[in-house]
Amino acid sequence: MNAYPDVTAGERQSLEQFLDFHRTGVLRTLDEVTDAEAATRVLPATELTVGGIVKHLASVEDLWFSHKLLDVPSAEPWRSAPFDQDPDWEIHSAADDTVEELRALYQLACEASRRITARIGSLDARAVRGSFGGQLVSLRWIYLHMIEETAQHRGHLDLLMDAVRQARPRR
Repeated sequence: MNAYPDVTAGERQSLEQFLDFHRTGVLRTLDEVTDAEAATRVLPATELTVGGIVKHLASVEDLWFSHKLLDVPSAEPWRSAPFDQDPDWEIHSAADDTVEELRALYQLACEASRRITARIGSLDARAVRGSFGGQLVSLRWIYLHMIEETAQHRGHLDLLMDAVRQARPRR
């Protein structure tokens, strides 16, 4: 999806289009960086990297659409990740991934989320696993949360990309 979401779409279509709009923006960021730039901490006082954010977004796609909504085991690499030893494993381990590996991981996670939601007829459908004190959130809530999460991290990516561009040698 390259265009801004359809201004006349219905509720579900709007939610899906806005999420895909932000997902596409995340992927476009990867078009602009080398493997080294994606792995580099470019801002002081944060461990965030371009690669770390993209890998984190892949993990939350899996968390909300697979694990929370359906209560299915997480996909790899999340299933075997050492989150008990490093709660931010996805952010830290991204330094070992290439841009193409990060792109593929994120695309696979987003495709899995789309397949899952295509099987669910109603935005009112409830997640199987509880969140926030055991509450069973709706698919509508998950869409809104993922739009929020993805858009927020796109903003982080914008800041990181400004720093990456500034750090590049001048021609």
